[in-house]
Formats: sequence, C-alpha cells, structure tokens
Amino acid sequence: MSQPPLTVRRWKRVEYERLIDLGALEHDPIELIAGQLIVAEPQSAYHAAAIRAVDYALRAVLPPGWIVSIQSPISLDDESEPEPDLAVVPGRLADYRHAHPAQPALVVEVAESSVAFDRVHKGSLYARAEIRDYWLVNLADGALEVYRGPAPDPSAPYGWSYRSVAMLSPLATVTLSGLTARQIAVADLML
Repeated sequence: MSQPPLTVRRWKRVEYERLIDLGALEHDPIELIAGQLIVAEPQSAYHAAAIRAVDYALRAVLPPGWIVSIQSPISLDDESEPEPDLAVVPGRLADYRHAHPAQPALVVEVAESSVAFDRVHKGSLYARAEIRDYWLVNLADGALEVYRGPAPDPSAPYGWSYRSVAMLSPLATVTLSGLTARQIAVADLML
C-alpha cells in the first residue's frame, strides 16, 4: 500500500507572530525561514563567546545611529522572521517597540555545526531580502565568510545569492560595507 505524499504547511509571518503572542513557542528556539519553522542550533560556550566577541567588535566601530541587535527577530518578508546571531540596524532602540527591524545593514551568523545551512539557505534568504552585507563566522574552519552584492540566482534555494564571497583568515581585517572605514580584525570575531 502506498502512502500519499506529505503535505507541508507553510506559515506566514503574521501567523508565526500570533503563535508567539499566544505563548505557543515560548520555550522553543524556533525561527521562521521561508514559511518553515526551523529549530535553531544549540549554543556551545564557544558559540556564545563568539557572539559576544562580534558584538564588542561591531559596537567599537559603528557610528552613532546604529544598533547591534543580538539574537532578535528581523522581519524580512511575509514568510520569514529569522533571528540571526547579530544584526546591525539603523535607528534608536525605541524605533523597534512596535515592529521588528526590517532592513538590517549587516547580518551575522556564528556557526559551528550549521555552517552549510547558514551558508546556503540563510545566505540565499538574506540575499533575497537584499541585505547588502552577510557575515558567517565559521568557527568550524576558523574563517570569516563575507557575502556582498545580493542578486537574483535561480539556482539558489530562495532564488537569490551573493555575487561576492570572500573567505578571510584570522590574520585579515574586514570593514562594514558603507557604514565605516574602521577595520575589524577577523581574529577579534573568533576569539
């Protein structure tokens, strides 16, 4: 006897936010990625320490009028509300009392075991949202992957990818595209 194909239910951001408001996802580390509820990667001590290191490094170089948001939702479109490890968003804290940031200048994911997912799927998702800078702190390989120049790409999971990809070693430096000329040592992002 053959089984009928499984039906996947796609969620809209408004439905996802309603589940959060009702407390249905209160203790679950879940993100809405392209209509699917995805369980977030558990954090090792190294992962958590790297998030703090990136936070300190970014805050040290950002000009006034920019916020570093840590593991907080960003509203990308009607079916995506990921919670990147860090995002650099314009404005003041009070600007986001009633809605999550929608257009970060930079998104940073720190990854040990989720490198492939963050590189391919989240990268395509962030490119589709036209986020100009996406950094992947690749703890597994000891490198910073810098993605810039979002553009349509039919072969990518969500139809977009980044045209420019740079793999930086801990000996390199990086700047925030268009925000500041001050350099950050890649080693400072990895500990």
